Amino acid sequence: MGQKALDLGPQGLIFSMIDNPDLAQQAVSYCRYPPNGIHGAAHPIVRASKYGIDEDYLTTCENDLFLMCQVESMEGIRNVKEIAAVDGVDCIQIGPLDLSANMGQLLDPVNDKVKAMMSGAEEAVIGIKSKKGNGSNGPYLAGFAMQNDGPNELRARGYNMLSGGVDIGLYRNAALDDVKRFKMGLNPTREIDRTADVSSFVNIQSK
Repeated sequence: MGQKALDLGPQGLIFSMIDNPDLAQQAVSYCRYPPNGIHGAAHPIVRASKYGIDEDYLTTCENDLFLMCQVESMEGIRNVKEIAAVDGVDCIQIGPLDLSANMGQLLDPVNDKVKAMMSGAEEAVIGIKSKKGNGSNGPYLAGFAMQNDGPNELRARGYNMLSGGVDIGLYRNAALDDVKRFKMGLNPTREIDRTADVSSFVNIQSK
């Protein structure tokens, strides 16, 4: 499943829709060479090992890899404590939009009902960290800052990693802003809605 990605030499992998500890264990096994996993042994001829030039690759690759399991369903939330306890899982990321959809809240994502379910999962992951001694062990907790659940709220609840945007969204916003500036430059007295369709054109009639 993850071998082609691993052979490229990434620093980490995200496995989505992890609903139970068995799926988490499978994800870990894809990232381990036998006898600890099922990663195919093509290491002498892949980019990750610099095509066999990196002599330390086999002794460092597994420890250097950051493995994230994304929990984004009610089943996954119910099993998050067991998922987070799987050896080799470095981070649990809660997917709020898919979780909202799974809860029947697609049109009203990350509402109070969804947040309440997320809260239990957050406490479970953080609890694993605190029970291992100095609070620095156990998986990290990651999530997405949303309009109605911002980064400060997530940090206050103990999140270690936050995503504030995705590349497509950033490109879209930049394109919308560019179109807005262009249209307002042609007619500076008219306020243009930022959500205007970027595929629309402004017709300029030559005189």
